[in-house]
Amino acid sequence: MTSVTTRVPATTANLGPGYDAMGIALKIYNHVTVAKAGRGSASGPADPMVDAAAAAFFRAAKRKAFPFAWSIEGEVPRSRGLGSSVTVRLGILHGLNDLSGGPLEREALFAICAELEGHPDNAAPAAMGGFTVAARGVPLQRYRVDPTLEFVLLIPDMEVLTEDARRVLPSEVPFADAVSNAAHAAAIAAAFASRDYQRLAGCFQDRLHQPYRKKFVPFLDEVIAAGVRAGALGGWLSGSGSAVACVTLGEPERVAAAMLAASGCRHATAVSARADNSGAKTSSAR
Repeated sequence: MTSVTTRVPATTANLGPGYDAMGIALKIYNHVTVAKAGRGSASGPADPMVDAAAAAFFRAAKRKAFPFAWSIEGEVPRSRGLGSSVTVRLGILHGLNDLSGGPLEREALFAICAELEGHPDNAAPAAMGGFTVAARGVPLQRYRVDPTLEFVLLIPDMEVLTEDARRVLPSEVPFADAVSNAAHAAAIAAAFASRDYQRLAGCFQDRLHQPYRKKFVPFLDEVIAAGVRAGALGGWLSGSGSAVACVTLGEPERVAAAMLAASGCRHATAVSARADNSGAKTSSAR
């Protein structure tokens, strides 16, 4: 085997109150190809993220490093809160793992990716598929998501860097805000676990990060409210933004149009996608 292509899904994380813990994989993909390369040959675009992922893989797998080339193509936009960095890291990890004879299991590759990311909320659904709850020291929980749910994404033509979005968060929050988030996050997890999706309505309220990040996405509240009026169960800032997500059981086109109109963005797109329940998957190899 000399070449492997891994399909990695986009992800929407946090889901409002599930900060740094909850995420869902979406049927929007990047394809990362990793190929063994001869010494001195081109190795693909220089990227510290790729170098770090490769070093972490060879260290964990206890394999001798070998030169490789890589490339990426697909539909996941960068710096929009849809897990683009995870698609790169996980694609590299899976590719190198397959080219090395598969010494690491999927769970180990997820753990490496989460460590590189600094948080598991995107890495877990991208690796495993479906709706996931993951945190340091807590066993990963994963649930399939029915195709009856549609996730509508407003994707503005502007980037929000994760480092900037984290920098504006306070070091302490009021006790009442923490209690509110815990209750809403628990309700979201219960709804996904039971697949009683109607119970998601009203559960995406957040007090820990979205109020502080609205400076980067000033139309956030208006877009979510418009989506709900159009039939969505609720909405949230996808990851650290700039994308805004709403979830609906019907009429995603109507929800998308309402979100787009409310954003006031001249250069934005609205797309809908169902959940991906497979996670990262090697789609071709030779």
